[in-house]
Amino acid sequence: MGTWGTSLYSGDFAGDLRSTIRAVVRLPYDADRLADIVSEVERGAARNPDDEDHTTFWLVLGDQFARYGLKSDRVVATALEIIDSGRDLARQRTLGQSDAGVEKRRRVLAELRDRLTKPPKPAARRLIKAPEPYLFDVGELVAYPTCGGASRNPYSADPQRLKTYGPRGGEIWTQDGWGAAAIVERGRAFDYIAWYRPIVVRTGFLEHPSIAILQDAEWLLKLPGTCSRSHHRRIAFDRVGEVSVSLEKLKARLPAGRRWGSGVPNAISDISIANRLAVTHPGAAPRPGQLVERDDIVRLSDVTPTA
Repeated sequence: MGTWGTSLYSGDFAGDLRSTIRAVVRLPYDADRLADIVSEVERGAARNPDDEDHTTFWLVLGDQFARYGLKSDRVVATALEIIDSGRDLARQRTLGQSDAGVEKRRRVLAELRDRLTKPPKPAARRLIKAPEPYLFDVGELVAYPTCGGASRNPYSADPQRLKTYGPRGGEIWTQDGWGAAAIVERGRAFDYIAWYRPIVVRTGFLEHPSIAILQDAEWLLKLPGTCSRSHHRRIAFDRVGEVSVSLEKLKARLPAGRRWGSGVPNAISDISIANRLAVTHPGAAPRPGQLVERDDIVRLSDVTPTA
């Protein structure tokens, strides 16, 4: 991944890790348990000293815990060892940092060391007080409005300010079709954060789809995502019906070697299900990013148990 700055948060990995920690600290656990959870999400960087992001992982974790008022002796000790041994500066040189950049990084680490050796100031954390309720049933079929194959952006609270982007730049999001999804699996990360694994129709519809139409549609398995009540409302999911789901049958239908990953990392990183809902607009050619192998296409009959 390389390095392009001297601050703790110059690289993409550090920025993504900070977002992960922001989600994890909402869980009602002590600092050591939270550190274990973050380490599990970023297992390679946390456990492998040869990973180029290893030192960044522990330095960012130490810095964020200090800012949230969380005290983990293990996190502090690991971060201090990385600073005092010079391992992070050595890694910076390996990644191509200049002498001037290494010196700036040294000052950054000195400031971090000072923070780590002071008792952390208690900081208010907005904790999840109870497991998030499920908003979808397993097997639930939903339709949702689309514009050019894209669902509404649920991060925008004002529907009048929704934009879609293309060759002509930003344009007002205007519904011109429908997408559809079916929830084939759901779970909760660490018993609290709900996630959902959908299959999504490959090509959308001009009219609101019925169950009969969805039975004949081609579907693609997507990665899991989260869905808050506000995202559910803003995307405007509309329940169409429900089908029985056999995960074993679906897994057997997929190409050999297809990895069925856990939904936990996506939940902890708070990746919205909105990122999984793009479809090809009816009548349009699939964009390069939407081209798929025939073996990746499934039907609802590949999901439902054999009678």
